[in-house]
Amino acid sequence: MQTSIEWFIEHLLGSGLLRLTKEEHKLYSELRDKAKEINKREIENAFDEGQEYEYQYHINNAPKFDSETYYQETFKKN
Repeated sequence: MQTSIEWFIEHLLGSGLLRLTKEEHKLYSELRDKAKEINKREIENAFDEGQEYEYQYHINNAPKFDSETYYQETFKKN
């Protein structure tokens, strides 16, 4: 499965929008690798939080918390 970061990079490069010098390519590579690392941690954290929530749900019989609500509360903070 391809992550959104990988998809973005593939389409950015494939579109011809990036015509980089050698120095720019080095910086681009560093930024790409950092973005992929951040995305990996986000996925791992979401999985871990899901496991914790599932455990708490079964223990406390808490109301269901859907993925859209999670996304809005986590990533759409104003």
